[in-house]
Amino acid sequence: MATRADKPRIVRCPACGGDSVYAPSNPFRPFCSERCKNIDFGDWASENFRVPDQTPPDDLPFGDPKEQ
Repeated sequence: MATRADKPRIVRCPACGGDSVYAPSNPFRPFCSERCKNIDFGDWASENFRVPDQTPPDDLPFGDPKEQ
């Protein structure tokens, strides 16, 4: 009888959308390959992915306008 621990977990690769084995046997997890991992890293390094910034431009006041 096969247990859940016997089956490798398959997840979607964040870069290409293909199947990726999420286990210690895959050194690139959650990516399916070194290529997909490097593509994702390159997108972060070139700032194609960004965390939204709530800071207003320098010429606008910062903070709650009711307190100013």
